[in-house]
Amino acid sequence: MTSSVNGRVLDEDMDNQIVQAVCVEDGIGVVSGSIGMSDFSDEILLSILRYVSTSDLVNNVSRTCRKLHTLCYDKTLLTTVTLSEEYTADDGAIRQVLKHLSNHVQSLSLSGCYWLSGSTIDRLIRCRSLVRLDLSGCRVTSLRLSRLLSSLPLLRSLAFDVSPGFDSAQLSGEARDSLSRLSELRQTVLTPSYGVVPCCSSLFSLQLQLDILDVTREGTSMCCQLMMGQSSVPHYQQLEEFTACLAPGEVNQTLLLLYLAVFSVRVPERLHSFLVSVPGPNPAHWPAASSLAHSLVQHGDLEALQLPRSWLDATSLGRVLLSNAPKHLNFSRCPTLRQTVIQSLTGTGVRDSTRLVSLNLSGIGHTSNYPECSRARGEEELVAEAMSRLVICCPNLSHLNLLHTHYHHDNAHTPGLEANTHLCTSLSKLTHLRSLALPACALSDGSHTPSPSPSPSSLLLGLRKPSRVGLQTYRPGSGDSLPREGTSGLGTLLAGCPCLEVLEITGPGFISALPRLEPCARVCVDQRTCVNARGVGDTHVAALRGFRGLRRLTLAGLPGVLKGTGLVQVAEHCRDLQALSLANLGSLKTWNYSAALLDTLRNCTQLTQLRLEQPYLVCNGAFWEALSCCSRLRRLCLISRNGTFHPAAVVTFMECCRDVMMCHMFLGGTLVACRTLQKTLLDRFSVERPALSVVIYPLLHEDLPLVIRDMPLPLLDQLTLFQSRVAQAPPSSQLGHQRAKRQLANQSPSSPW
Repeated sequence: MTSSVNGRVLDEDMDNQIVQAVCVEDGIGVVSGSIGMSDFSDEILLSILRYVSTSDLVNNVSRTCRKLHTLCYDKTLLTTVTLSEEYTADDGAIRQVLKHLSNHVQSLSLSGCYWLSGSTIDRLIRCRSLVRLDLSGCRVTSLRLSRLLSSLPLLRSLAFDVSPGFDSAQLSGEARDSLSRLSELRQTVLTPSYGVVPCCSSLFSLQLQLDILDVTREGTSMCCQLMMGQSSVPHYQQLEEFTACLAPGEVNQTLLLLYLAVFSVRVPERLHSFLVSVPGPNPAHWPAASSLAHSLVQHGDLEALQLPRSWLDATSLGRVLLSNAPKHLNFSRCPTLRQTVIQSLTGTGVRDSTRLVSLNLSGIGHTSNYPECSRARGEEELVAEAMSRLVICCPNLSHLNLLHTHYHHDNAHTPGLEANTHLCTSLSKLTHLRSLALPACALSDGSHTPSPSPSPSSLLLGLRKPSRVGLQTYRPGSGDSLPREGTSGLGTLLAGCPCLEVLEITGPGFISALPRLEPCARVCVDQRTCVNARGVGDTHVAALRGFRGLRRLTLAGLPGVLKGTGLVQVAEHCRDLQALSLANLGSLKTWNYSAALLDTLRNCTQLTQLRLEQPYLVCNGAFWEALSCCSRLRRLCLISRNGTFHPAAVVTFMECCRDVMMCHMFLGGTLVACRTLQKTLLDRFSVERPALSVVIYPLLHEDLPLVIRDMPLPLLDQLTLFQSRVAQAPPSSQLGHQRAKRQLANQSPSSPW
């Protein structure tokens, strides 16, 4: 039986359509009397449909039958819509979705939809019930923003990019009235400007990402002098949350001080979250830092805090922590303050340390070139006793970042602690841990006994076959026979934290060729690291297979990896692994784990993104054939100073993996070869993949910075540029989540919240 809805013919027999589709695909016969989806209650079907993308719901699933058509337009599915990373949806598909959502959607995210045209963004004016709108990464001019704001009277939360040419003077009076009612604003500032901040007099939350280059494309220096003449200044009277994440560059720091100038006059009384991330060795001085500290001490309701290391001294920070009970602390690149934070959390220096769920104590990455000895500098080394007490006092930690520090396990007994307490043993008590970033030396048990070698007096010593220089022999399946010595501490971590989903292991001396927050390394140098980190290799990597629920894994700067057999075991046992980042494993003068990597890729059936960085990559036909087994791969980034690639194999790979929409390759080779392959891929696949981003360029070419600045910023931050993602921000934007619910509930009595 069939019927028509909105001019489309719908089949009433949902079970028949689904069973026929399954039978055709699997080649099986229809079993009579089986329970079909039509027998499920509406509540069960709605729970299933929540896992389907909105684009598929509107454009595909709703056309299956009348029942699904009704459920797909249920308000519980369409009130909050996220179209971010809908890479297969072109402008036409998004317009169709917006057409059907206009009367329902209250919260809409198009974040990262860099491929959408301006005319598609203009369709948002029909969604007059919008309360929250995220356009980060989209093409939004000042005139287009003015039209949108004039048509969205209920809007309370906005996110967009302030691009070159933006002029707030072009905003209409209605648009300014709409901005005055905003309570949340997130701006990605790509040019020196206040954006729309001066128009927002009722802000509760302000989030800034300052990503301005010091030099223009024409080679002239960028400055912020134009901002000095603006008549309006930011209004922060009701501000509760302030966040600023800066890219490297003096212009970004100068711009930040202009945004914070109002704090010198008066610090907002309601401020409970202050997060400022400034990269580089010398953050600009902020005169109002002491006033901020005094205000935080006085009010005592701090939820999250991150400051550059030069803004507060240890005494002031101690007073701030003593009066508050924060949930998120980020003191990355602040080694001089790390001891104060640990002492406050482990003593009586925090009102309630059990509330802490996210902690970042990572060190300074680009200065971590330590002497060839077993002990590191005091300010970068973690003390076993202090870390054990930290775990006891903060039992609810879910996200912990200790990168670019050192932990050297001492087998000697420490009074007051259990004998041979390892850092991993202490961390195993954090049963709520979901993401963890550790220095490589923290995996070592501290024993450096060299493997037995033949006696020099042996008469047969001269007949011993020397080791082969280059690739070592790899035998599939040989990883199960790896020795287990030196991983006892890691074993306790595996047993205590079975729900870990994100793990980052980085050698203390690792420097990426394309870092996000540190200067780019233009020359290839050997990794200088401590003895304990050099001992972390295949055995330790293999032990990571115990984290069965692992979804994201980063391994960088591990010279002890020889054959890569541990990677194969991780891929075989961690079946939910979705993101893999490998950088500078083993020797930098060869690619000694290539064979094992191919087997690893063949087992990564759920992998959606891969970042591979190695000085010598051989991306031949075998590599691309193995990578084709990752049928769900969407984002790929290859970085190699002396890497080679096979153009025909790359094209074949792109034909096999039809979900790949990002292919960034910075290898060796000539500029002509790179541009030819890039043009071939774009010409061949851009039509069927509207979000396709292909950038193939020689890594050491002098114009590479100009190429990078033209790439979509979301892709750079998500994968291309190396950076840690553990405990960088409050988890799941928890600070503003409850406010978002309240806003939607106040605007619509029928809201499911």
